[in-house]
This record gives sequence, C-alpha cells and structure tokens, in this order.
Amino acid sequence: MTGPEVYRSGPIRYAVAERFARPRPVPAHDTRPSSGEICPQPPSRLDAVMGPPLDRHPQGEDCLNLTVTTPARDAGARPVMVWFHGGGFSSGAGLMDWYDGGALAAEGDVVVVAVNYRLGALGYLCLDGLGEGNSGLYDQLEALRWVRTHIAGYGGDPDDVTVFGQSAGALSVRLLLELPEARGLFHRAILQSAPLAITSRPRAEAAVLGRILLERLAVHAPGADPRTVSPAALLAAQRDTALAHRARSGSPLEPPFGPVPTAEPAPEPYVRGMDLMYGWNADDMTAFTDGRDGGPGGGGRDEDADPAGPTRRMYADPLTGLGKALVRAGARVHAYRLDWRPAGSEYGATHCLELPLLLGTRAAWRTSPMLGDTPWEEVDELGRTVRAAWAAFARTGHPGPVPPPLVHHEVR
Repeated sequence: MTGPEVYRSGPIRYAVAERFARPRPVPAHDTRPSSGEICPQPPSRLDAVMGPPLDRHPQGEDCLNLTVTTPARDAGARPVMVWFHGGGFSSGAGLMDWYDGGALAAEGDVVVVAVNYRLGALGYLCLDGLGEGNSGLYDQLEALRWVRTHIAGYGGDPDDVTVFGQSAGALSVRLLLELPEARGLFHRAILQSAPLAITSRPRAEAAVLGRILLERLAVHAPGADPRTVSPAALLAAQRDTALAHRARSGSPLEPPFGPVPTAEPAPEPYVRGMDLMYGWNADDMTAFTDGRDGGPGGGGRDEDADPAGPTRRMYADPLTGLGKALVRAGARVHAYRLDWRPAGSEYGATHCLELPLLLGTRAAWRTSPMLGDTPWEEVDELGRTVRAAWAAFARTGHPGPVPPPLVHHEVR
C-alpha cells in the first residue's frame, strides 16, 4: 500500500524467457515469488537531464516483472493504463520509483500497470541462430496478455485498457498498433515524444550489428557462448557495439539494439475506431548534445542552439504525419504539446519533462536537473492537470479541456 487511497502490488512475474527467446507465461507449477530484478543495463544516456535514478533494483534476466497500482482490489472495473518506459531500448524499468502510478491511480480512479521488458541485446538481438529480434516487444505483448487475464482481480476492466509510453516506450506502442497478436488486448493508446524515425531498422542492418556484438564479445569473453556468457560481458560488448554503430551511422540517437519491422507494418486494419493521442514537448531536443543539427548525445546541451528546428524535425512533423494517417485509417486522434519550462532549468520543455507530471513522487524526482528549482508543489499542481487529462482520455477517449502550458487539439 502506497498511501491511504491506493495499493501498489508487486513486483509480479508476468512471464519467463530463455535468453534471446520469446517469452512465455509463467507455468502454473512455478510459484516462485518475483525476483524483483530489472533487465541488466548500462547507465541511462539522459542521467544529466533526468538525474540518475535514486532507487536501486537487482539486475538479472529473471526480469519480466510488473507492478499494479489500484485504488482498490474490488469489482470496480476501472480503466486500466499500461505503462511502457523509455530509455532508448537500453535502460529503464517499470519497477523504478520514477514510474510509481500512485497519484495517477488515486486522482483518476484508474488502475496503472508498469512493465519491465528486456533491453539492449537481451531484448533485441536479431541474428540467425541466436535471436529473431523484438523479444522485448513480445515481452510487452505477454504483459498485455497477463493484464487481460488477471487485471479484474485488481479492480480493473480488461476490456478498457490504454497503453501509454514515452520515447522508446512510445515507439513500442507504435509497433504494438500494427502487431496482429496485440489486437483486442488494448483499446486506446498514448504516444509521448516518439522519435518515429528510429521506430525500427531493417533486419539486414540489425544482423550487421549482431555480428559486431559477437566480435566484441569474443574480445571480452574469449570462447564464451553468447547464450550463456555473463550479462556483464554482454553489456561490455553491447557498449562497444554502440560506439561502432555511432561511428558507422553518424547518429548518436539510434540505439545499437532496437526493434526490427514486424510482419505486418501497416496499422490501418487495426486502428479503425480506436482512440489515439500523441504529442511532444516543445523543447524535446534540448536533452541532447547539439540541438542545431538534431544529433543527440545524452546529456549537456549547446547554449547557443535553438531546439525548435530539431524538435520539429524529430518529433512534431513525423508525429503530425502519423496522426493524419491514423485519422485517414479511421481512428479518433488527439494531439498535445507541453510548453512548460520549469524555473531554474537550462533544459526548458525538454524530453522526459512530462514524466514527473504523470508518474513518480517528490522523493523519486527530488534531484532531477530538468525540474530546475521549481518547488514540488508547483510540479504537482501542473501534474494534477496532466494526470486528469490522461485519465480522462483512458476513460472516454478524450482528454477534456486542458489549460496552458498543455496545448491540445483534435486531429482531423
């Protein structure tokens, strides 16, 4: 229990998986408690912006865990909101305190589910004989299946599920929209600051990166089998692969491991009649090194750079194009932009800034540089507005009236 109004259950094991393989439901005879592990990972590229996480969780491959935050474990049949975190498909975890859904659940009378999924090579290695790619995406699919089966026991309605995600999590939502197996597992979707240009990479390119990983692994652990080598050696090889990928591509934005195209890449057959919302933060690109050329690096920023152009190119224009395509496909679509620039922050309305307005607590965000010296009371006051809009969308398909600095419009 996280407070007088909500209960936080978990961590809960929702699936199991062999390394590089698709997940499967936890067998009925497997009654072990959750390990509480999160996927092995390097530090986040955005620690300088968000601040490093203040909570610590064991890292390991028994990481397919989630939490459920609910106002009550009753027959309330509340709307369910399933959260997929960002982190460039290489860092983050649903179990982190940043993603505590207590305020959203209590104020919105919704059930919030926050999901771990596999990251980096463990989640997205695409190489013949080892991994087919998209294991992390199929983890998310398995989590949605768990929600479908179990969420009524936590006061939620399995027929009223909204998926929402930020950055890499929003790209995951984009891919789930086109995944045939996900049809019927969720009914609304919110994409927050999705860099659509890197939604997926061709399988041939992913295989090249997979081969680089094996070459680097042979340096860090000579003779080791990638199926059994230590996670530490795999992360070391993954780090080297990231550097090699940056040198090859010239793009520090693209992670070395991420999704490959799904079997049916057109969303049109699956979105008709759905409610969708997308948006971005006005200065998303200030989170990255050189805002002028659109090349993020992960941390500081050029004081003379104007983030407007890169933010438009990376976020606003592609998302606007997607929104129009979704409308043509028969979806009901809403768009938002967050213009809030916290006092004392050099980053403005940066990437990830909406996160403390939706999820987490004062304690979780107390050292976040992107919040500057803004008092938590001001953060929470604006957060109530944003949380109300997200919960209203989950309940009705419409965020309702929202005051500045959150700007909203229907897409037609």
